Amino acid sequence: MAGAIIENMSTKKLVIVGVILLLFQAFAFMVGGLIEDGSLVYIDVGLAYRDDMDSEWTEMAHSFEQRKLSCNFTATKTHENEGRYYECDLLPFMEVGSVAHKYYLLNIRLPVNERKKINVGIGEIRDIRLVGIHQNGGFTKVWFAMKTFLTPSILIIMIWYWRRITLMSRPPVLLEKVILALGISMTFINIPVEWFSVGFNWTWMLLFGDIRQGIFYSMLLSFWIIFCGEHLMDQTERNRFSIYWKQVGPVVFGSFCLFIFDMCERGVQLKNPFYSIWASDIGTELAMAFIIVAGICACLYFLFLCFMVFQVFRNISGKRMSLPAMSKARQLHYEGLIFRFKFLMLVTLACAALTVIFFIISQVNEGHWHWGEHTVQVNSAFFTGIYGMWNLYVFAIMFLYAPSHKHYGDEQSSGQSNSGEDLHLTTTITHLDGPTVVYKMTGKEAQE
Repeated sequence: MAGAIIENMSTKKLVIVGVILLLFQAFAFMVGGLIEDGSLVYIDVGLAYRDDMDSEWTEMAHSFEQRKLSCNFTATKTHENEGRYYECDLLPFMEVGSVAHKYYLLNIRLPVNERKKINVGIGEIRDIRLVGIHQNGGFTKVWFAMKTFLTPSILIIMIWYWRRITLMSRPPVLLEKVILALGISMTFINIPVEWFSVGFNWTWMLLFGDIRQGIFYSMLLSFWIIFCGEHLMDQTERNRFSIYWKQVGPVVFGSFCLFIFDMCERGVQLKNPFYSIWASDIGTELAMAFIIVAGICACLYFLFLCFMVFQVFRNISGKRMSLPAMSKARQLHYEGLIFRFKFLMLVTLACAALTVIFFIISQVNEGHWHWGEHTVQVNSAFFTGIYGMWNLYVFAIMFLYAPSHKHYGDEQSSGQSNSGEDLHLTTTITHLDGPTVVYKMTGKEAQE
């Protein structure tokens, strides 16, 4: 039986461990005591905590787990090589979402029962090695600071944006509603509930974080489809969510599958932190299949989005054919609008590419803990950079598509009357209650 006391330093400095994944490798070669192929190791393990050195230990979890061994002996199996260690793949052991206590006690017991074939054929145990993967203090401080600062920033711009919408006499169009929903999902993922994990033992933090991120992913991917579609379709086909069900439906279904997969592991870990979907052959195959399918779907989505952006650009290029017939002032005005809109679409495409790359790397990074051969790491700068990019993009979209407080004259008036007006992409009203200039221009049947 082995025991280990783990000290949590969060009371001395701000170190909140988001994930602890403990792995062990514990087998030596002995002639007559070989590790059989496909052997299972049975582990009787318990986890307890206390907040000072004088108090009693309080048990958090206790479980009887099994893990399949995958070990190789690189040397010749002779008497001369007795005592050398096998090279074994690391095994998933424990994962917790919050460590709110000062000390943790981990007890590991490997019982032997020859009649029931428990821990038989696993060689001679010489040592147990535990490897901890955790969130360090430097990253935690940056992460908490970003969430604390960005939450009110997005919330304020979202309130300002919707107030501008409600001041108009017309009802909000579909694109404006979707932008508001995107802002709400960004605010939801920004809320720094991690601060409460300092003093509360919220073991559901990992599951809650995955749910928040899944909601934001589904909203962001749906927004990009509607955003491109609303600047592509005919005027008669716009402003109706029902026409996007074929594109948005798979996104929602994929997000639901992601939630079910998460619940299969994170949900069980709420009661049993030693459970792992990677512990069984079927679970490992399902997890690997999910990672591969998720990566393929993400790539296909990006290719489809590139196709939609290409169609929008082609539609805009067709509208430019009529620009030479306009007055110089009006021509410059529309050239500026088109340039800024194309730049926004390219920024959207770049944001989508980085999001897809981040999603794939995140899935592979979570899986590499269990593969034992390949190592893929997500740099903290890349992680915080993607998170900052999302916030900046959502902020820019709400700012650019908020209705202007200015009232402009009829677009069909002479170029002289419009030459001095400062029209921007942010202009949602050309007449008092009309749609954006770009929104009108990109319709296939729109009149110049």
